[in-house]
Amino acid sequence: LSSSSAASDVYKRHGYNNFVGKEQTVNTKWSNVETVYQKRANLIPNLERTVKSYSKFEQETLTKVIEARSKATSVNIDPTNMTEADMAKFQAAQGELSGALSRLMAVVEQYPNLKADQQYINFQREYTAIENSIRAETVNYNEAAQDYNTTIKTFPNNILANFTNFKEKPYFKAAAGAERAPEVFTN
Repeated sequence: LSSSSAASDVYKRHGYNNFVGKEQTVNTKWSNVETVYQKRANLIPNLERTVKSYSKFEQETLTKVIEARSKATSVNIDPTNMTEADMAKFQAAQGELSGALSRLMAVVEQYPNLKADQQYINFQREYTAIENSIRAETVNYNEAAQDYNTTIKTFPNNILANFTNFKEKPYFKAAAGAERAPEVFTN
């Protein structure tokens, strides 16, 4: 009986420590996601300066990008208590910014001088790289969340996880309309 109790104690310590390690991995991956989204948001002031130099450019489109950036950067999530609702709110704000940027880039197509401007070309190049990083980091986050969620939901881990209050982490989900091919903007 005593060796069974000792084995149970070892399992609890190992299981708990395993949960902690996997949760920390999820938190790190979430931090990486936030970092690439912040890099994207940090590009907006450069875009704004470049676009404003073209006085005939549609101010309303630029204003929507700036407002969407403000909204997207105001949504902060604690990864230790993240819920599906938090994730949905975060994704909605980021999606709004993505949509505003897409509309802005579509409008830029009507301005050949702006489209050829070196600052805009640099923005577009950086923006494309950051969007690729966002996709990669959200996939990395989802993989870490899936590993963590599987671990805490598998028997007998689920008993220990429930007792020690380890909760499932939400996933990034495809945005509505993601099944349609995106528009591609080229120089």
